[in-house]
Amino acid sequence: MTASKLRLGVNIDHVATVRNARGGATPDPVRAALIAQEAGADGITAHLREDRRHIRDADMTAIAQAIDIPLNFEMGATAEMQKIALATKPHAVCLVPERREERTTEGGLDVAGDEARLAAFIVPFKEIGTRISMFIGPDEAQVAASARIGADIIELHCGLYCDLHDAGRFEERDIELAKLTAMATYAHGLGLEVHAGHGLSFDNVAPIAVLSEVVELNIGHFIIGEAIFTGLGPAIKEMRRVMDAARAGSA
Repeated sequence: MTASKLRLGVNIDHVATVRNARGGATPDPVRAALIAQEAGADGITAHLREDRRHIRDADMTAIAQAIDIPLNFEMGATAEMQKIALATKPHAVCLVPERREERTTEGGLDVAGDEARLAAFIVPFKEIGTRISMFIGPDEAQVAASARIGADIIELHCGLYCDLHDAGRFEERDIELAKLTAMATYAHGLGLEVHAGHGLSFDNVAPIAVLSEVVELNIGHFIIGEAIFTGLGPAIKEMRRVMDAARAGSA
């Protein structure tokens, strides 16, 4: 059996973080998106937060116009973000939990606890053909709720797995990996496309990349950090190499 190609979505949020730290125009997230595209990314992910801490409204418009690969618009499920995303018309929207005080997206979206509102929220996107992704933890109730409301995709939050791996807590890591594996299989059985992301690096990506039900990884912070030392293109190409080698080894 030949393993299916594993797509790589590159999140460019933290290029904008560096730009905003100085308050000028550089580094330009649009340039980063174009470099990522040239380096072999299958898609670009950007998160427009309520507080605009990194990506800004104008960035989203400019990125959507500049790239020839899919744009994944990460956002909170708010009326403001819905209006902006509907005007941008990205390939996909990924709904994530968002709190002002958090440094990054902590934990998955509680789809099961907000099912009716989220089902109504995604209707306008379905009407224009934008794919809907739910960023959730590896929990059966959240996967089932995502399927019920009509999501096309789930993106499994790998943060705990990555933290445990990086801390050398391998027994606990393996328990979390088993949860991710089981939920990828469960989601696939419900007809959902399965993505994964958050915290993935050269060192911990392989066990996720080998999961046959996972068709896309979304990776940002690590790649942008690595790019400081090697350049953005080489960092993306190396992540692609590590992912592809793991996938090929599982065939």
